[in-house]
Formats: sequence, structure tokens, C-alpha cells
Amino acid sequence: MNESLNWFTILLNKWLGGATLKLLYALHVAPDDPVHPIPNHIAMEVVVFLIAVLFFLWLRPRISADKPGATQQVMEMLITNPMRVGIRDILQDSVEHEPLRYLNMVGSIAIFVLMSNLISLSPAFASPTGHPTVPLACAILTFLSYNWWGLRHHGPIGYAKTFAGPVWWLSWLLFPVEIISSFARLLSLTVRLWANIFASELIYVVFLGLLMAPSAHFSVTHPALSWVLAVFPAVFPAVFILLHAFVAVVQAFVFTILPAVYIGLATSHDH
Repeated sequence: MNESLNWFTILLNKWLGGATLKLLYALHVAPDDPVHPIPNHIAMEVVVFLIAVLFFLWLRPRISADKPGATQQVMEMLITNPMRVGIRDILQDSVEHEPLRYLNMVGSIAIFVLMSNLISLSPAFASPTGHPTVPLACAILTFLSYNWWGLRHHGPIGYAKTFAGPVWWLSWLLFPVEIISSFARLLSLTVRLWANIFASELIYVVFLGLLMAPSAHFSVTHPALSWVLAVFPAVFPAVFILLHAFVAVVQAFVFTILPAVYIGLATSHDH
């Protein structure tokens, strides 16, 4: 069954669908829907990208060391804060050697995940992280990055030794276990983010439908009662919106701390 297309997805396919279809065919990739080759999650990623670009272009000339505005202070809290849960704080606590060199990569993914999770608070959009391929792409980028930095830090042979453990006579057992464990991080990062965002959005839709059902049922037979019951779907969904916002922030935090921990393990001499 084809998913219902978002209004922006339809618009994007109208503008770029033809060029996208030609590119896919050139790469020998057959789209599921040739009429709309750009799916919802890709269109929502484009929305997140455009919002991020416009936001930071707006924020950059307003950054001031003397009189920081409220937006600047909020963004600075994402980087560092007294609770030490900012991106820079997490890297400094997790990585021993030059933690700030990884700030750009970890910070970019963290902010992308946060914005992707929160965008569905607007009924006009859906979270791209609610589709498994988007968290998987973030997980692959994280996986390749920390392994690359581990190779650069230790060298190929030295990095391979980090998978063998400190006890040489157990290395034959630990090495395959550590390799499997490292690849399992791809699945862990992907499923954790996707499942939580997907479930959060699904809970909101299901409960909204349940709350609207009584009002729709009495709309013909008892219009006055229908108007009274209409209060519930107008008020109670706010609780689920707050719940989704909480889940979105927590999952972005998890997708910040785990890459930082993996980088710390890959570049540590004690690993």
C-alpha cells in the first residue's frame, strides 16, 4: 500500500520529479512510484535542510558576544551548559584525545536529528526519522566516522588490536565478538531512533482518532453533545504533542552521546 503523500512531497515531485526519475533510471534504480519518485521522508529531509539553512543564515549576523539574544543563548546551551549535557560537554567527557575536533560531525548529526524529530510537531510535516532509512543513514555515517578516526589514531594494525582485548590468549575469542558488537551498533542506533519516533507519532494519531470518534458519532443524532465532545480532541492531543517533543529531545540526546562514546572507544589507548 502506498503511503499518503505530504503536500510538500507532491510539490517537490512537481518541481524535481522528472529530473529525479532520470537520475534514478541512470543509476538503474526503479522507484516504487514513478509518478512521485521522491518519497515523503526525502522531501521532509529537504524541509529540515532548508529550515536549518534559513535559520542559521538568520542567526549568524545576530550573534553577539556582548548582548546575546535569547535564540543565541538557546543555541549555545545546545553546545555547552551548566548541566554538562551539551554536545561539547559530552565529547569532552567521552573522548580523551582532542575531543573538539569531532564537534562538527557529532554536532551536525545531533542538530539534524533534533530538527528532524521535532518537525512533526507541525501538522504540515512528518519526521523523516520516522522512516528507517534516515536513522540508518545517520548510523552509517557515525559508524564510518568513528572507525576512520580509530584507524587514523592507532593505524590499521593498532586499531585491529583494539578489537582483540588486553589478554592475548583470549584474542581469538574476543576479536570476532568485538567485530560483531561494532556492526551491531548500526542496528542499535537505527532501530532505537526510528522505533521511538515512529511509535510516538503513531500514538498521537491513534489517540487523536479515538478522541474524535465520539464527536463524529453524535454529530448527526445529537449535535449539541457532539460539540461538547469535540473539546476532547481539541485539548487532550496537547499532552501527546508534549510527549512527542520529550521523545524527540531524548532521542537526539541519545544520538549525540552514543557517537561520542564510540569515538572515545575508537581513539582510546585503553580500549
